[in-house]
Amino acid sequence: MEINKKKIRIADRKKYIVQYRTSPDNDYMKHWRVIRYWATRRYDVTPPELDILFFLYSERLFNYSKFLEFCNIMSWDRARFKTLKDKGFIHVWRKPAWKEIRMYEMTSSAKKMINSIYKKMNREEPIPVSIRRNPIMRPDGKYADKVMAIAILNFNSEVRARQQRLVLE
Repeated sequence: MEINKKKIRIADRKKYIVQYRTSPDNDYMKHWRVIRYWATRRYDVTPPELDILFFLYSERLFNYSKFLEFCNIMSWDRARFKTLKDKGFIHVWRKPAWKEIRMYEMTSSAKKMINSIYKKMNREEPIPVSIRRNPIMRPDGKYADKVMAIAILNFNSEVRARQQRLVLE
């Protein structure tokens, strides 16, 4: 944790008080809303589907009951598993044989998507601003897209500043 010292002068008195401020080591969630909005628009997923993919990313191989274990704490959607399979985020890893359970895993494209989101949360890479790679940047977008586009540009400038600080150290 980084500690910043700051001297503050009291208005009437010519006395300085040293105040200690700490800045957090990890502030992953600062830009989470912007990153989540970008991911849902870029990959055509809903926020609950994105949450499930984060859970399954660490599971590697899973069965349907493991999938339902996490889905129990979310809003009910009977077709969520089928939707994720149809979108190409989940595929069958092992077909059931005698006394075996069907096992699933995330596809490589889903793993790349989650890995990319983690890199953005760690501020290791910026959010793309080209129209081809980011549907939010289209000029004919909704008002929410235009507001998020400004937030994305602010996020990218913070990422660049952080990368320059790391190079100088």
